[in-house]
Amino acid sequence: MKFQDLHIKFIIVTVFTVTMFFSCKDNFKDVQQIGVLQNQPIGEAVNIDLKYTETEDETAKVVANLKSPKMLDFSNRSFSFSEFPDGILLYLYDEDGNKNTVLADYAKVYNETDLIDLQGNVILITPQKDSLFADQMYYDQKREWLFSNQEVRFKSFSANTATGNIFDSDSKFKNYTILDGSGDMLLKEE
Repeated sequence: MKFQDLHIKFIIVTVFTVTMFFSCKDNFKDVQQIGVLQNQPIGEAVNIDLKYTETEDETAKVVANLKSPKMLDFSNRSFSFSEFPDGILLYLYDEDGNKNTVLADYAKVYNETDLIDLQGNVILITPQKDSLFADQMYYDQKREWLFSNQEVRFKSFSANTATGNIFDSDSKFKNYTILDGSGDMLLKEE
């Protein structure tokens, strides 16, 4: 009797194992698809008009205004960001309401660091009609600071020009420095 019980248990275990083995299917493509979905944006918006305000003496004042035809939200990533694949128009206002304008073909805003990476035909225009041209520039929203470590070209309304490899400025463009690759100062205004 013991032999027969053992034989029945062996058959049940064998049938169960064979069933499990053949019921598994190749779902590698499904697993790959999950990875693709996680790399897709969690949201998409069109005709963005974001305003960043600061409150002083119970009155809100616009400090920056970002406009873009399209925004992709990648907040589903571990280092989340928003992407502006069709470019941006960024206005940076000073305390008197004067605005500096920044244009770029492409931008990424990193949510954790509040850093904006501006790329492709980046142009900064001051209220005095001075212009700065670069392939890439960064805007630190926390410190309200613009900088680049790539070639920049500055052209002032009064016909002064300078080209350098390092640019550093406050967002109001009132305190800026342009240096060449050797560290020699080409243009500094304060």
